[in-house]
Amino acid sequence: MGTSPRLLHTVLDTTDVRALAEFYRELLALHYREGDAPPAGGEPDDADWLVLTEADGTRRLAFQQVPELTPTTWPDHEVPMQLHLDLVVEDAADLVRQRARAETLGARLLLDRTDDPDEPLYVLADPAGHPFCLFPA
Repeated sequence: MGTSPRLLHTVLDTTDVRALAEFYRELLALHYREGDAPPAGGEPDDADWLVLTEADGTRRLAFQQVPELTPTTWPDHEVPMQLHLDLVVEDAADLVRQRARAETLGARLLLDRTDDPDEPLYVLADPAGHPFCLFPA
């Protein structure tokens, strides 16, 4: 038997590669892969593919330019979610703080389920409309 494939990174489609990469770079404290950082000195940014990594270089997320993107209409299923990220935080206090951070970075709240005693969470959408969940670990 051979080895199994391993996940390299998760790719998100977007109409603005740099803006979405910056959102997740800030939110998750990630780093640009070598060569993917924004251009210096006001040079044009024509990025159509960017990769974010952990400090050790482990790839986490990539962003791919598309001409158009129809955001999900979740919780209505007219345009289904198709994919979402689950992000954990330390505790209930951090949950509130991280929601505020995400909204400051451009996320919008889709669902507040913090009153659920079994699994309190927020569902937010990133600036491109991709949903992600925040909940205590």
